[in-house]
Amino acid sequence: MLFLGKHDYSMDERGRVPMPPRYRDAFMQGVILTQGSPDRCVRAYPTNGFEEQASLYMSEPATTRSGRVRRRAFFSTAYPAELDKQGRVLIPQTLRDFASLNSHIVVAGAGEWIEIWNTPDFDAAVEHEEAEFRQDMGSDA
Repeated sequence: MLFLGKHDYSMDERGRVPMPPRYRDAFMQGVILTQGSPDRCVRAYPTNGFEEQASLYMSEPATTRSGRVRRRAFFSTAYPAELDKQGRVLIPQTLRDFASLNSHIVVAGAGEWIEIWNTPDFDAAVEHEEAEFRQDMGSDA
């Protein structure tokens, strides 16, 4: 499944964020939340999607420094979570702090995962990246 679209939501005072209704089934077996490094967002993976992404981080042997650094950076910032009956996921405080999440958030599809941003940071990132995206696509319009 590919996660698509931009959804404006509110995070409640306990740190719960709604997932878009059309994607909730994908997260029913669990969700893994990680830092969106280098972006200041939270990534939400369905469990099987996280395992696929994890295999990329484990492709380098753990006996190499690079392999250990990759694993540590990826796995130490990952937290298992579940959707509640209202289709919300509780974002751990450490990830809320990392992404500067407040009450106004964006839940954005990013293909294999969903990104959770504070609204001003998402808007700034999209504006900043638009010119780069157009250049990469060979469009100057």
